[in-house]
Amino acid sequence: MTEYTDYFGPDGLRTRGTVVVVPGRGETRATYARLGRRLAADAYRVRVVDAPGIDPADPAGSLTRLAGVLAAAAEDSAPGVDGAVRPLVLVGADTGAVAVAALLGRGDASAAGRPDAVVLAGIPGRAATAVGGWDEELDVRTACPAHRGTLTEDTGIRRGALDDAVPQELLTAAYEGELGVPALLLVGDADPLADREALVRTAKSLGRARLSVVRDAHHDVLNDMQHRSVAAEVVSFLETLRNELVPVVTVDSSAW
Repeated sequence: MTEYTDYFGPDGLRTRGTVVVVPGRGETRATYARLGRRLAADAYRVRVVDAPGIDPADPAGSLTRLAGVLAAAAEDSAPGVDGAVRPLVLVGADTGAVAVAALLGRGDASAAGRPDAVVLAGIPGRAATAVGGWDEELDVRTACPAHRGTLTEDTGIRRGALDDAVPQELLTAAYEGELGVPALLLVGDADPLADREALVRTAKSLGRARLSVVRDAHHDVLNDMQHRSVAAEVVSFLETLRNELVPVVTVDSSAW
């Protein structure tokens, strides 16, 4: 039986949508507790699944297994909740983002629970990068003391996971596939694993996409020092999605 971690909005507020979070290499569901609580505070139901197992020898099978997990996560009801409230948005980080993008890029939206949009954070570049020991991995991931502590104290974290190669087949599908749904791409400008130029090309090639670059953020862009602003960017995207991609707030004049 698939396990999840759920976060619910404040009592008395109508749920505004459902967010399913897919972690990346080495991460656990606990990695996204802070993000889950923050999005839930804005009345979104958040469900965090386990990081997908990516088998380099069978990337297609890995995607099929993830599709089953996502479909179950979208359909299963928690106590007192009748299914997923739309819009349903998939949030992927690192290889979670790669797998989600590759899955939708091959036309498996229905198998993945029919998401209405995706948030893809920290997609790694095609070039393999040696990260080193745990201290070096923390430096690649984040400068946030709280997040560094969360990662270090979590006995379920698989240290050294960022050295795992990402199958080129999945990276190609993620960078070159047509998602078919609105997408918010997030990348830190201090992420040594990212390929900014490739992300720009991908964002421009998609019909409904936005690439947001987070200043001074590292690879764990959802959980770095700028996590409040990043969560606000995600909520803004969710609210814009609910408004048929028409921005809720526009700026007429600003001094910055």
